[in-house]
Amino acid sequence: MNRENRSAFGKMSGPLKSFRVERIQVNLGRLCNLSCNHCHLAASPEAEDIMPWPVMQEILKVIDRKDNGIKSIDITGGAPELNPNVRALIEQLCLRNMNVLLRTNLVALLEPGQEDLAEYLFACKVNLAASLPCYMEENIRVQRGGTVFEKSIAALKKLNRLGYGEETQPALDLVYNPGGPFLPGDQEELESLYRYEMKKRYGLSFSRLLVLTNMPIGRFKELLIVNGGLNDYLLLLKQAYNRGNLSQLMCRNQVSMGWDGRLYDCDFNLALDLPIDAGDTHITGFNSQALSSRHIITGDHCFGCTAGAGSSCGGSLKASG
Repeated sequence: MNRENRSAFGKMSGPLKSFRVERIQVNLGRLCNLSCNHCHLAASPEAEDIMPWPVMQEILKVIDRKDNGIKSIDITGGAPELNPNVRALIEQLCLRNMNVLLRTNLVALLEPGQEDLAEYLFACKVNLAASLPCYMEENIRVQRGGTVFEKSIAALKKLNRLGYGEETQPALDLVYNPGGPFLPGDQEELESLYRYEMKKRYGLSFSRLLVLTNMPIGRFKELLIVNGGLNDYLLLLKQAYNRGNLSQLMCRNQVSMGWDGRLYDCDFNLALDLPIDAGDTHITGFNSQALSSRHIITGDHCFGCTAGAGSSCGGSLKASG
């Protein structure tokens, strides 16, 4: 059943259909060492949702079917590093010559038992997308609290020492999101500012800056409701709607997979429990042809991806187009 036209977004965008699926985003679970106030999945140290090894094996089965055309795997969470089987999964993906991206909050790389994880990821040529909402300590404290900033800088220094961020080495992308209910600035301008400040303040380098818009779901939505700003933020996103971003939306050429193996159009739909509209909704029934011509389930949260310069797991759509 196509549910998209129930929303204002569906009426403005019209029906959305996917293109050829080339990437699977794999959510290893909501378990995280942090409880960030912008997290759309409400991940936390208390979360019990975690992907078991048998479900990971189903991903490998899909990849081994060469007709699927899967070129890359995007690993996320929670903190995916905390899944006890993450190394085994990465090893198998690398043996299959997959392009692997791991999304990290940086601090998880310093957790007990993870002391050699950065070296392992570098040896496997795993690209990293590291969340660093600001280069200023006080702003990070507001979003993440505690000693997260100091640990993030320590983790980045370790990654730089290994070679992450160098031109011919695995990528070290930083991920920025605004500290409140407003749209992010221009990605290219922010990247220049980040590059200057990170080098000047901490002697650090990175590959790219990816700019993401805060989504009006999960913990960020709860914060907006408490502060009485939900309707204003939704109106801001709607008024900034840019139809030109539709062709580049991440849901057009990828599917997201939850920790239980269910498939979604994106990680945000996973958070909202809106599985794909393409027959079998589980990885065991993965059908590349059906997924590459499916109707995408949309809602008003999708304005977050289309507002202004656009937003995706790969950053601003304007910059990548």
